[in-house]
Amino acid sequence: MLKEKLKNHNLILASGSPRRQDFFKELGLDFTIDIKPVDEIFPEELEGPEITDHLARLKASAFSNLKAQDILVTSDTIVWFNGVALNKPEDRDEAYAMISALSGSTHEVITSVAFTTATAQTVTNDTTKVTFKDLTEEEIDYYIDNFQPYDKAGGYGIQEWFGYIAVTSIEGSYFNVMGMPLHKVYETLMLLADS
Repeated sequence: MLKEKLKNHNLILASGSPRRQDFFKELGLDFTIDIKPVDEIFPEELEGPEITDHLARLKASAFSNLKAQDILVTSDTIVWFNGVALNKPEDRDEAYAMISALSGSTHEVITSVAFTTATAQTVTNDTTKVTFKDLTEEEIDYYIDNFQPYDKAGGYGIQEWFGYIAVTSIEGSYFNVMGMPLHKVYETLMLLADS
């Protein structure tokens, strides 16, 4: 349905995330992948969704000369906990520290998605609350040593073994925690297709 509506558009996904690419495939969309590196730096005074909105726009700003039929999709996800943004851990120690901090508590996963055309930009965001059980050192070590925490905000993937054993409750979109609020992406693309 959406694929048919977008047939006169050129959908560009600016993300190296395999999960986001799979989401677009599962939605049945025709799209190309184009990634331009940017320094993901944001002003210190920004909080929560202001950070992800800023970074999604920043990633879009790396693209110039969009054509009339182009729709560029950029996005960013953070874990927001105790007033601090947790991005992707840089090493094992940082991954361990992040997951240990989240153990036995509730945090927010915030994703923003920017839809940029030659003439306009729409930014949407979504927040999901995730609660972890009290994790043992062995569980954290096992996850870090056997899975890939380094390409995920907060150092964990809800769709992996860790999500199976650690998450006790979730309030909001599950797919948002994986990096894309699909219900909002679908709604926005439907609107853009009709405009």
